[in-house]
Amino acid sequence: MNLNKNFSLLLLGQSLANIGDVLYMVSIISTIFELTGSATASSFVPFTITSSMFISSLLTPLLVGKVNLKWLLAGSQIGKTILLFILGFMLVGVTTSNYYLIFSIIGLIALLDGCANPIRQTLIPYYVKPSQLIKANGLAETVTQIIQAVMWFIGSLFLIIMSSQQLVWLAGGLFIVASILLSLLESVADNRIKAKGKFEQITEGWVNLSNTPVLKKIAWLDFFETIAGTVWIAAILLVFVNDALEVGGQWWGFINGAFFIGLILGSVYCIKYSSIIEKKLGTFIFIGSILSSLVTLLFSLNSIPIAALLLSLFVGIFGQIKGIPQQTVIQTSVTKEQLSTVYTSLGAIGTGIFGVGSLVMGLLADLLEIRIVFIISGILLAVVSLIVYKSKHLFVRNIIEFE
Repeated sequence: MNLNKNFSLLLLGQSLANIGDVLYMVSIISTIFELTGSATASSFVPFTITSSMFISSLLTPLLVGKVNLKWLLAGSQIGKTILLFILGFMLVGVTTSNYYLIFSIIGLIALLDGCANPIRQTLIPYYVKPSQLIKANGLAETVTQIIQAVMWFIGSLFLIIMSSQQLVWLAGGLFIVASILLSLLESVADNRIKAKGKFEQITEGWVNLSNTPVLKKIAWLDFFETIAGTVWIAAILLVFVNDALEVGGQWWGFINGAFFIGLILGSVYCIKYSSIIEKKLGTFIFIGSILSSLVTLLFSLNSIPIAALLLSLFVGIFGQIKGIPQQTVIQTSVTKEQLSTVYTSLGAIGTGIFGVGSLVMGLLADLLEIRIVFIISGILLAVVSLIVYKSKHLFVRNIIEFE
């Protein structure tokens, strides 16, 4: 696809920000583990981030409509940059007696991240033609997943030649460039009717979800999918690798890597065949969801490590074949002015349910045989495919924008 200037700036700026996010998280997790020797203390890093992003999803609608979307995105990145440099200076004197202060900074960074994510998704329809949404969403997902697949590995390698503090400075440099690029975006017109009070602003996205049939269905899909997806967190997948596959812990890395490669391949498929997918959004969402369910169930019953790699690859592929068309449905189900609040509400569902779902699935993994947990995940995805099948007529473009 021919990338216009604004979409290119958005993609590049967010990509640099995402790379910086991974580098600084590698640094912080490493620092806390070195100070405490506790995996539990290190695990509070993703917990703090998820909790803060959930709160941000609830509060972001208060800013939408008062601050231009372009500056809301750029401003959140500038704020993250300032906080990251504060964090870098804090690491100079961090000890076992004050390391908890780090969590306050990463919580604030995640608070701004929770604001940026829905705004980025909202801006894509402003910057690309309606006919290019599938390609744009696919390209954005491809770049994001490549960064996730590669940068955790590279970040770990950087720790061999750099200190944790130096890694934070490197992330800070990327954040500065990202802030500049996002500041160069064109401002978009927001023609929304301003909500009268704070309560209306906070609840606007939830009202849109409730009043738009396809979005109501997608909210339920996100609910079940998020719970199902928690089985792939490290703590549960490691148990599966050890108990069900009976191989070494390094296979967790292999299986996780195969999953990310699958996400990338699924994104590339959506880009290549965007014109076909565009005409049959509901069909591809259903195919992706039902095949994700079947592959997850096969994964739960499998005992062959190599087969587990292939199945994990297909989980990623089919997840993207469902997810990217679903993004297009969301982006064309309400007006552009309503999108930001819709995304913040969906983000609140995702982050809130993920936190609770991870805890529940972790408990079930301790109480039940580990395969049962993955079977539950497959059944939940089957529920998702059933919802899609019964409501397939809703998964179309509901708002047709002029080119």
